[in-house]
Amino acid sequence: MNNFARRLMTLGAVAALGFAFVIAALMGLAAADGVERWPIHIWSDGTRMAGDLWLPAGFGDGSDKPAILLTHGWGGTREHLNRAYAPKFAAAGFVVLTFDYRGWADSHSRLVIIGEQPQPDANGEATVRVRAIREVVDPHDQIRDITSALDYLSGEPGVDHDRIGIWGTSYSGGHVIHVGARDDRVAVIVSQVGYQGVGGWTPEVRRFARQRAVDKARGKIDPIPQGIDQIPSRGGTPDLAKMLDHRPIDWAGAVRVPTLIIDVTEEELFDHTANGRAVYDVIRQNAAAVYQTFPGKHYSIYGRHLAAASSAALEWFQKYLMAR
Repeated sequence: MNNFARRLMTLGAVAALGFAFVIAALMGLAAADGVERWPIHIWSDGTRMAGDLWLPAGFGDGSDKPAILLTHGWGGTREHLNRAYAPKFAAAGFVVLTFDYRGWADSHSRLVIIGEQPQPDANGEATVRVRAIREVVDPHDQIRDITSALDYLSGEPGVDHDRIGIWGTSYSGGHVIHVGARDDRVAVIVSQVGYQGVGGWTPEVRRFARQRAVDKARGKIDPIPQGIDQIPSRGGTPDLAKMLDHRPIDWAGAVRVPTLIIDVTEEELFDHTANGRAVYDVIRQNAAAVYQTFPGKHYSIYGRHLAAASSAALEWFQKYLMAR
């Protein structure tokens, strides 16, 4: 009996009409090549994140499968990952997990109390007014969310805990270096067009970001800023105070697992040689590493180079996760 059938059996006794509806809905989640897609909930510091677990053909046959955690960039959502990457990796035999960061797309918001916090009752409960925090780009929170997703994935029955890879693109191309350096559950890393914390911080911008931190601490602006300091053509609010000292490159020396760095030669958002290339130069001293480039600008990696770049990542995962 395959995993899909076993999960259907857990539905229990349901009214005929309702049962038929549930069956139809679940069947709609099945993908080609025997791949199944299941919506899941991941809890990150008390907030629910929306995710999808992609199961390869043969999952649940008694042998544990390798897995890949896909993480998106600045304000990317799992919808893009589900469309462009997850089916390809799952069809190749990997369990794949995608998710939305807290406050983005289908995930719940973090909440900030408005006004004074009331005294909790005997059950530790209180009624408060809150503000929902949506679409804030905070690298520390995103790394926490990535770690929570890794926690979920490593607890999935049928996943080989020694064969988990992590893939990140754009802003999370730096996050995966940070996480891979610190978390020994990560066996393989792919970082695509990743910002590693180098460049963009002029003395003036640094002073401004420091003042934002001061103003937050003193209550002059919202403690979690929304709708300010926005960057043209990019969604979300950057939390500059949190971004200021975020430098994934500083963690590169602690990476000890095979790492593929994918860059574009005409990167317009940051200096790719001081970011991706520099991280590669550090990692290759301690682990297997490859630096691969494609011609074009940042977003070409999701367009004309999508097939080639995703294939390069897949081959890297196959090389280091499939072989026992």
